[in-house]
Amino acid sequence: METKAAKLYENYVFDLYGTLVDIHTKEWDSEVWEKLALFYGYYGALYTPGELEESYQTIIKGRESVKKSELKAQPQYAHEAFPEIQIEKVFGELFEKKGVQADEALSIHAGQFFRVLSTEYVRLYEGVPEMLQAIHAKGKKVYLLSNAQRIFTEYEMKLLDISKYFDGILISSEYGTRKPDIRFYEILLSKYDLKPEDCIMIGNDVANDIHGAKAVGMDTYYIHSNISPECKGTPDATYYQMEMDIAKVCSRLGLS
Repeated sequence: METKAAKLYENYVFDLYGTLVDIHTKEWDSEVWEKLALFYGYYGALYTPGELEESYQTIIKGRESVKKSELKAQPQYAHEAFPEIQIEKVFGELFEKKGVQADEALSIHAGQFFRVLSTEYVRLYEGVPEMLQAIHAKGKKVYLLSNAQRIFTEYEMKLLDISKYFDGILISSEYGTRKPDIRFYEILLSKYDLKPEDCIMIGNDVANDIHGAKAVGMDTYYIHSNISPECKGTPDATYYQMEMDIAKVCSRLGLS
């Protein structure tokens, strides 16, 4: 319940976007695709903005479909598959469709250019560094489990200067699967030799952060932020709060 005080945990696992980082993007803005088409044209890959956007969506859907089939084919796995692709390969394939051979560096550069074009802002929620510092001050560990693309997130975390607070960082594009797939949670537990009962997952998405973590035996803390998906009724979480207030999170977690 919302007023319930949390116990101290050994490990605090955070989602990133909408939990620690406030971000607003506009991927489908026509001006983004106009400028990205211009960028591709510089390298001889000639697209109209509409053609580029359509090709981008088609490639993503195709790669996700293939990846999902691969995940579902794994033996002794009965859960729903949630595939994650590497977005830089999509940007590379967009060059290839026009007969241009792009190396990995150019593919990554194209993806990052797209991210910059489509990002209106990216910033920490107030109090985030202090909260992460307080967890370490208690002798506990901090981990990140994020549905994200490494070529975006790694650099945004450097920009925001928060990578230093984490004892481990897992970004879904590096592992081919994403929350709420229990495989992603199990990778975290196995990689750092964590016990689920010693962990709490803190996130702003009921389906991805709460249901996924509960499935592997973690306690959960739901925060309804400005970019949370719609949440109807009471969140099925160990603890929850229906507004973004990091000071309140710290108080509830016994960190302040």
